[in-house]
Amino acid sequence: MALRMWASSTAKALRLSSATRPHFSPLSRCFSSAAVLDGLKYANSHEWVKHEGSVATIGITDHAQDHLGEVVFVELPEAGGSVTKTTSFGAVESVKATSDVNSPISGEIVEVNSKLTETPGLINKSPYEDGWMIKVKPSNPSELDSLMGAKEYT
Repeated sequence: MALRMWASSTAKALRLSSATRPHFSPLSRCFSSAAVLDGLKYANSHEWVKHEGSVATIGITDHAQDHLGEVVFVELPEAGGSVTKTTSFGAVESVKATSDVNSPISGEIVEVNSKLTETPGLINKSPYEDGWMIKVKPSNPSELDSLMGAKEYT
């Protein structure tokens, strides 16, 4: 219970820290040393979404992994299940904290990044490529419109 409360307060601190982020040029957007990529959508809770065709890939942002520190364990759902916007679908445990990962959109989970079970540090090394967490077939694609672009996220 205490760990859950601490993780919740850490997640809240991550959300609050986004209000004071500096703005950078469009070609190299980042805050602190964290990268923000054009072409992705971002949630206030620091998850990213890459929508291609009928599938959306979801992971945590570089900013989130940077604040968490070295990721040592990832809890993910099984393919075939579903996710609901703003609800937790998994967790990331680091040397500093444990944090729930919320889905920025609703839909059916079509694939899970099983590499993260054996190598959770992929989230630190490559949060936007090798460190993706789940792929979802959106049930309401208009939910993507409520997410931020790179410019709004920085």
